[in-house]
Amino acid sequence: MALYLGLDTSNYTTSAALYDSGTRQVIQAKKLLPVKPGEKGLRQSDAVFHHTIQLPEVLARLNIPGQELSRIGVSVRPRNAEGSYMPCFLCGQGAAEMFGQLLNIPVCQTSHQTGHILAALYSADRLSWLDRKFLAFHVSGGTTDCVLCEPDKDLLKITPVSSSLDLKAGQLIDRVGLMLGLSFPCGAELEALAMQSRAEFRYKPVMKGLDCCLSGLENQCRDMLANGGTAPDTAFFCLSAIAQVLSEMTKQALNHYPGLPVLYAGGVMADRYLQEFLKTRFSSETAFAEAAFSCDNAVGTAVYAALWQS
Repeated sequence: MALYLGLDTSNYTTSAALYDSGTRQVIQAKKLLPVKPGEKGLRQSDAVFHHTIQLPEVLARLNIPGQELSRIGVSVRPRNAEGSYMPCFLCGQGAAEMFGQLLNIPVCQTSHQTGHILAALYSADRLSWLDRKFLAFHVSGGTTDCVLCEPDKDLLKITPVSSSLDLKAGQLIDRVGLMLGLSFPCGAELEALAMQSRAEFRYKPVMKGLDCCLSGLENQCRDMLANGGTAPDTAFFCLSAIAQVLSEMTKQALNHYPGLPVLYAGGVMADRYLQEFLKTRFSSETAFAEAAFSCDNAVGTAVYAALWQS
C-alpha cells in the first residue's frame, strides 16, 4: 500500500485528501471558508486567516497514518503560468513543507487548475487520458478556461486555448444568485431554482475569436428582474446562457483540435443541467467530474503526488 496526501487551500475551500495507489480509493475532507450573508466573496487576508484555522480541523478528519505516507502533493498557485499567484495557497504550501520535513518524504507542487483536471479525470475513470492529448474546461468562480492538455515530464502540459475575457461563469452565477436572495456560493441553490422554470431561452454567445464575454449577462438578468421576470426564469436564463456559451466555446475549440476528447471540470460543472446540455451536443468523447470532485478539492493534488516523477 502506498498513500499520498493532497492539500489545496483555494479561495473558498480548505481541502485535504488521501489517495491509495493500490486500491485507487480516496478519502477526502474539506470545509468551505465562511462568507458573510450578502457578500460576494472574501479578501485574500481573510481567506488566509480562515485556512489557518480550518486546516488542522480538516486534516484531523483524515486520521492520517504518517508513517505510511509516501509523498505529498500541494497546489501552490492558481495556474501553471508565470505570475499566477494567490496568497491563500501559501497555507497549504506551508503545511505540506512541514509534513515533508517531519516525515522525511518528498513534497511535489502543482497548480489548483491541474488539481481540478486530475480530480475530474479520476472521478470519471479517465486517468488513461494522461497518455494522450485532450481538451479540458475549468469552469469556476475564478476561471472559464479551455486548455489543451498533453503528456509531459511534469505529468501534464497545459496550454491555454480560450477563456472568458471578463466575468467568469462562477462569478456570474453568484452575482445573479445574490440578486435573487440566495446564499453565497449560489450554484446549488440557483440550479434548484432554475429547474422550477418552464421558460425557453435562446442566447447568442458573445465571442471574440475563441474567447467569450459574459459580463453582459449580469445586466440582462438584472433587467429581466426589473421588468417583472420571475426568479426561476431569471435563474434559468442565467444557466441556459452559460450552457450555450460553453457549447460554443467547445465547438470552436474542437474546430481547432478536431477529434480530441473533452473533459469538463470545476465547481460550475457540478450543475446537472449544464452537463446534460453539453452531453447532447457533441459526438466527440466527453467526460465530467462527479459533483464531489467538481468543486474545490484536494483529490487531484493527491493523485498528482502518486503519479509525479521526480
